[in-house]
Amino acid sequence: MLLGVGRRRAELPSGVDSIHNYYEHLVLEEIVNVSERSHVDGEFLADTACVALNHLPPRYIRHDVDMTFFMSNEELQEVHNKVETAVAQAIAYVEQREAARAEEDAENAPPSAEQLTDDTSEEAIETPAQ
Repeated sequence: MLLGVGRRRAELPSGVDSIHNYYEHLVLEEIVNVSERSHVDGEFLADTACVALNHLPPRYIRHDVDMTFFMSNEELQEVHNKVETAVAQAIAYVEQREAARAEEDAENAPPSAEQLTDDTSEEAIETPAQ
């Protein structure tokens, strides 16, 4: 465990701050390459990256060159394919969830004043005949 009980990030030994998941940079680059929206919507970029990263195996390293130096061209291509697939699925998932949430919000929204007036004006009020 990198952080012991009671230790703060500022108290970590030198070199520990370089530890990261190898896929993080690859996923972010892929999202930016395939999605124009990610250039202007940081929330979308972050949500999509989290979903994609959760579908990839963790590969914690200190330096990216350490990982790529020991991988064959086939392994590098496999990593690239995994990232492409994870990002495509993550974009579809995030967009689907946003659409479902927007639809749910629209269904649960209180009627507007215009809708209320339209609804009551269309109803005929019948009075009993005497």
